[in-house]
Amino acid sequence: MKNIKANKMYRYLILLAVVATAGQQGWRTLFNNFAVDTVGINGLEVGIIQSVREVPGFLSLLVIYLLFIIKEHKLSAISIAFMGLGVMIVGFFPSFIGLVVTTFLFSTGFHFFETTNKSLTLQHFSIKESPIVFARQKSYGAIANIVIGGFVWLLDYAIPMEMNYLLIGAIVLVVGIYCYTLNPIDKDVVPQQRKMVIKRKYWLFYLLNFLSGARRQIFVVFAVFMLVQKYHFTVKEVAILFIINNIVNYYVSPIIGKAINKYGERLVLSVEYIAIILVFGGYAFIENKWAVTSFYIIDNIFFGCSMAINTYFHKTGETKDIAPSMALGFTINHISAVVIPVIGGLLWMMNWRTPFIFAMILGVVSLLATQKIGREKL
Repeated sequence: MKNIKANKMYRYLILLAVVATAGQQGWRTLFNNFAVDTVGINGLEVGIIQSVREVPGFLSLLVIYLLFIIKEHKLSAISIAFMGLGVMIVGFFPSFIGLVVTTFLFSTGFHFFETTNKSLTLQHFSIKESPIVFARQKSYGAIANIVIGGFVWLLDYAIPMEMNYLLIGAIVLVVGIYCYTLNPIDKDVVPQQRKMVIKRKYWLFYLLNFLSGARRQIFVVFAVFMLVQKYHFTVKEVAILFIINNIVNYYVSPIIGKAINKYGERLVLSVEYIAIILVFGGYAFIENKWAVTSFYIIDNIFFGCSMAINTYFHKTGETKDIAPSMALGFTINHISAVVIPVIGGLLWMMNWRTPFIFAMILGVVSLLATQKIGREKL
């Protein structure tokens, strides 16, 4: 594994992953203030925009058909360029419709890149190398999040938000265009199927993706919402929490990658699901601001274990099925992006604890499903 850095695809994907993370973080950091203070949209409109942001996750299957007309590594670069363009022009369309359109453009680029990134990583690196590569992408992405947060915080005092969007998006766009000119492909890589692949033997991969997406939505939608509404976190406190999470992730992600290689996907995912059962139980039943803050950091740490779902496919799936299966898995992962926020919101209105109790149940189901790894039956 000492030769990972010598692989041209490693440098290619690390660069794209870093700017993708930075672009998304920049968009997220500025969005609420820009949407409310500059555009003046209401809560319903914010909800619609956030739903639109998840729609491209469903469209990830289109990647399979785009591969008929463009090479996968080129599609990765184009996706990043589109993402950069979407971020770059936000400030030029200060309206609800403008935010919908630019959000869709930015998110399509991001989600298409995420699909091709997983696929290219599994194709160009060995079973032992891919966990390390995924982990390093997350580590460098954590650094990018910290840098972009400081960038926005510093420039917020000097330039308007529209210019922040323009500068961040321009950097992402330029990197996407630059990477389009590169050719990191290994000619010995097995050609991928250019059609939808649904196989019975991959049922566990599909199920784990769905459960992971549901867990992700409860974490993303309700954990921070709880911190702000119930524990009255300020903007600065939330920002500091994000910085702490990224610092921790920088160091922890490589450990997760090594653990996958040493102990296997079943154990790593089992530890994750046991941890999140306890974390969501803590959210629901321990009403202490500092305890809940600790749970949030722990929750964020174990979220990185989800890379084991993809490395599990790497070990069990057919090489020619990697690209279409990553696209399908990413689509399945996002099915819950529409369902969970609605169900969770209704549960929250009944009792704020119920979304987290529901998440505990999902954790139990995930833990049971994980025990099937290595024991799957057709």
